[in-house]
Amino acid sequence: MDSQMLVALGLSLVGGLSTSLGALFVVLSETPNMKMLGLLQGFAAGLMLSISFLDLAHNAINSIGFLKGNLWFFGGVIFFACIAKFIPEPTLGPSTDVKRRKKNGDEGGKDMAKKHRRQVLYSGIVTAIGISLHNFPEGMAVFLGSIKGMRVGVNLALAIALHNIPEGVAVALPIYFATESKWQAFKLATLSGLAEPLGVIIVAYLFPSSLSPEILEGLLGAVGGIMAFLTLHEMLPLAFDYAGQKQAVKAVFVGMACMSASLYFLELSLPESMGWSV
Repeated sequence: MDSQMLVALGLSLVGGLSTSLGALFVVLSETPNMKMLGLLQGFAAGLMLSISFLDLAHNAINSIGFLKGNLWFFGGVIFFACIAKFIPEPTLGPSTDVKRRKKNGDEGGKDMAKKHRRQVLYSGIVTAIGISLHNFPEGMAVFLGSIKGMRVGVNLALAIALHNIPEGVAVALPIYFATESKWQAFKLATLSGLAEPLGVIIVAYLFPSSLSPEILEGLLGAVGGIMAFLTLHEMLPLAFDYAGQKQAVKAVFVGMACMSASLYFLELSLPESMGWSV
């Protein structure tokens, strides 16, 4: 379990710190390419959907039966749906809008400009808190996937990492506009991603050192439900907004194809002798 926890921590750090890459989009360029971010979000959505339905839910149903597997899966959906009700959705709107108005000379005086900055700063902080809360269950998902096998953990970490890049932009953009500090924008985006390895640590101590195969498969089925809800509720709408519906859908299927290939080649390249189930 100790070695599995270290691997899970490493994978979750890769996923969580990818928010820093999103922050770099902001601090290195004042006008991030929204279409590219939308395509990236669609690609990540395809990865997540493949993992959810073709791997986690599929294996849970095969291992513990159709009824139990579906109950765990939809239990994960309901669990994350309840959490999502209390988490603000990330948005890039306030900062972009204020910048546009500023360029057009419509600042409304210094007091109005200060008010806008406070509003945008608040928006960035709320977004950072919301993304941090999202990253807790994502870290738990990576840990549970790593217990199941390296293949599951690596694929979850990859999909989450790609998903977290646009989230880093959503945090850094309003913070950068409000504070005019690249360091503050980068720091807050990075801190929001560190909630993911923290989720690994918490779940590692919540669960016993040995889980029965049925409970583990059920939990992974629930993780599949969480990932599916996250994808359909947040990732796809953002991809449609930034890249357009047709282009985003194409990116989703490219992501699904890449994940299917990844599942196949990882299974071939990770023998059981490594101590991981595949």
